[in-house]
Amino acid sequence: MNKHFLRGALFCVFSLIAIQVVHADNHEPPFIGGNYWEVTGIKLADGAGLKYAKWLASEWRKNSDFAVKQGWLVSYSIINNVHARADEPDLYLIRVFENMASVAENEERRKTYMEWVKKSMEKMQEESGNRAEYRTVMSTSLLQEMKFRD
Repeated sequence: MNKHFLRGALFCVFSLIAIQVVHADNHEPPFIGGNYWEVTGIKLADGAGLKYAKWLASEWRKNSDFAVKQGWLVSYSIINNVHARADEPDLYLIRVFENMASVAENEERRKTYMEWVKKSMEKMQEESGNRAEYRTVMSTSLLQEMKFRD
């Protein structure tokens, strides 16, 4: 009797779990949205790798560290495409953030950044244009991490 009772009890428990899983599958998607990943593909001009690497290690890193400190970014990284073909980027610049900022938040961020960077819009535009001599932005994608629902 004990053995049959234990089997029956286990059957009931597993049946309830199965019913809950089926119920969850019918009412919730299997994933929830995670962080956003902004991925920019960069093609370097011949012989410009060191020059661009120095800029990334100084200005780009300084700006990215500031954004992390402000909570605007979760993290950032640079990925080297070791065996890049002619039509592929050499580098991928990755910036990870939790959510999209509202228009008001973006305006506050712009003001905070401009106070911190102490450069005019004209100066920053000129500097960006100068980098075009040795690098080309091939693409920018906005991806969202998908996390398994527990």
